[in-house]
Amino acid sequence: MKISPLHIEFGAEIHDINLSQGLDGNLFAHIDEAINKYSVLLFRGQSLDDDSHLELTARFGTPEEEHVSYYSTGTIRYTGVIGNIDPDGKHLKNAARKVVSQTANNLWHSDSSFREIPSLHSLLYAYEVPDEGGDTEFVSARAAYQRLSTEEKNQIHNAVGIHDYIYSRTSVSEDAVSEGQRNYMRPVRQRLVRRNPQTNELNYFVGSHVRSIEGMEDDAATRLINRLMSEATRSESVFRHQWQAGDLVIWDNRCVLHRGCGYDADRYRRRLHQTRVRGTGPSLAEVV
Repeated sequence: MKISPLHIEFGAEIHDINLSQGLDGNLFAHIDEAINKYSVLLFRGQSLDDDSHLELTARFGTPEEEHVSYYSTGTIRYTGVIGNIDPDGKHLKNAARKVVSQTANNLWHSDSSFREIPSLHSLLYAYEVPDEGGDTEFVSARAAYQRLSTEEKNQIHNAVGIHDYIYSRTSVSEDAVSEGQRNYMRPVRQRLVRRNPQTNELNYFVGSHVRSIEGMEDDAATRLINRLMSEATRSESVFRHQWQAGDLVIWDNRCVLHRGCGYDADRYRRRLHQTRVRGTGPSLAEVV
């Protein structure tokens, strides 16, 4: 398996693998090892459909139901569509509610950190990409943790963050959440420091969904969250992926933050399909 680095701190491109043909146990084990080591994996030139995409997702664990439809209408589906193309193939423009709502994805976040059992991995596959814009940026909270002082590491080691989807989404627009989401999505408690059980490496677990830190005054919590976010997202630590149709990117939500970059939805079509792997349990049950 040929591997080349994407960034000095994390990430790798995997070459010469056709994911649509399925993976034998040995090859999948190498990919699983690579995602634990590099945190972000890029596979270019793939030919997936929703079935093969979901089949690959299930190799990593239990697929997670897509939260927008689940908490809005109770519909269970495992593939979410990101971009400005509706189910009938219609091109939605900048003013469309779905497009406005998805601008919240431009905040740094970890997928499904607002669920009691947060996501393990996300798998995002590109069908249509704009000629300009629409990139995705990634940073490693594992590398950022290593840059903290010993005092800072001790301060956050046993801390608990409060993650709240409604808090983060309404910071962009009140229209970014549905009535169903407001009724059923509640804040959850997550460990602020997590350990990868395969590599034994530590990282901190933050992002735009973090509203506060348990037992800490709001002002102090905000300063700490901002400090951790700024350390993780410093410019030299960002990997910016420029999408091509046929790209699949898999990332580890336990230790990676990501965000979308803007594009002109009036001019361009953008359609990417995403699946997620449910985590193995609540972060509060993890041994750190």
